[in-house]
Parts: sequence; C-alpha cells; structure tokens
Amino acid sequence: MPVRLPAPTRTEMFCVSAGGLSTLAPFYMMAPGAEERVARQTTKWAPRWERNITMFKSPVERGVQRISPPVARTVQKVENKLHLEQAAKKTDKGIKATLDRMGLKQAQ
Repeated sequence: MPVRLPAPTRTEMFCVSAGGLSTLAPFYMMAPGAEERVARQTTKWAPRWERNITMFKSPVERGVQRISPPVARTVQKVENKLHLEQAAKKTDKGIKATLDRMGLKQAQ
C-alpha cells in the first residue's frame, strides 16, 4: 500500500517556489533573447504593479512610523547591555599580552 504524503501548506509551497525561482533564474537569464523578454514583460506589468503598490504604501508607512520608536529603544537597550567596548579592550589587551610573551614587536 503506497504511503500518501500530506498536502503542502502555503509556507511550504512558497519556500519551494522561491527556491526554484532563485535556482532557475540565472539559467533563464543566460538563454538567448532573455533581456528582450524581460524588458517586454516589465513594460507590460510595471504600470499594474505601481498602481497596486500605491494601495499598500500609506498603511505601511504608518506602520513603520508607529513601530520605529519602540524598535529604536530596544536596539539601544541591547547595545547598552552587551558591553562591546569592554570586550574589545579586553581582547586587545589579551592580544598584546600574547605578543609580548612571544617576544614579537607590536606595530604602533
């Protein structure tokens, strides 16, 4: 009795499609006449895409304006908690100590 696979989810279909597209696109672009075909499709579809994008533009801009202050605060908090400057100084001190132990001269 053959084993039946479950139907793919939307996410799985999207990932497989994106992988196939990114894998096959270079081969398509190497084919003769590809530039002309892409240019023809662009002139056909670009006006439609631009019309449709304007529907999403203002809601996305409002969303970005709304979430950017909390994201900036979160980034600032994370940067302050990491102590990157202390880690860099400690690493530099360790490298210099190792070079001194080995008897190598440091470049100034």
